[in-house]
Amino acid sequence: MIFTDDTEEALRAAVWLVNSAEDPETLETLDDEHRFLAEFPYSGRLDRDDAELAALRGIRPRLRAMLLAPRDDMAEHVNAALAEARLTPRLVRHDEADWHLHAVADDRPLAERVLIETAMALIDVIRADEGSRISVCDDDTCEALALDLSRNRSKRFCSPTCTNRNAVAAYRARRARA
Repeated sequence: MIFTDDTEEALRAAVWLVNSAEDPETLETLDDEHRFLAEFPYSGRLDRDDAELAALRGIRPRLRAMLLAPRDDMAEHVNAALAEARLTPRLVRHDEADWHLHAVADDRPLAERVLIETAMALIDVIRADEGSRISVCDDDTCEALALDLSRNRSKRFCSPTCTNRNAVAAYRARRARA
């Protein structure tokens, strides 16, 4: 494990949200939001309405900028997000998760909690100087983010689809040369 469980989960959720803006869009309806929440079960206030969905969609560009920023710029993004929020840090344990830090109150809007949890996760990324683990997919036709949490830093693509497409293209290129 490179980071703590809660850091990795916050990074995965942020990358999922950012990638949901890529074609085809995967966060258009409340059902899509429910799928996001099933995969990333945030505790606290969940309105599950159109306003919450719009707010989640609205933070995606900011999350993308935070996640892809060079280290010093990433720190500026994190500090800006933390400065905007009313922080109420406390240790909590819930569901299957062991003790971890919640930086904002559970009654705050979901989009704000996602943004601040991402900022808190990026603190660990910055401190460990591991920003290179978040990149744009290596597929030339894709702009989605790839989150590499592997030990050997081998993840280059955002999804199995992009991985397979590039593997097939490389295979065909090798066959054509032979």
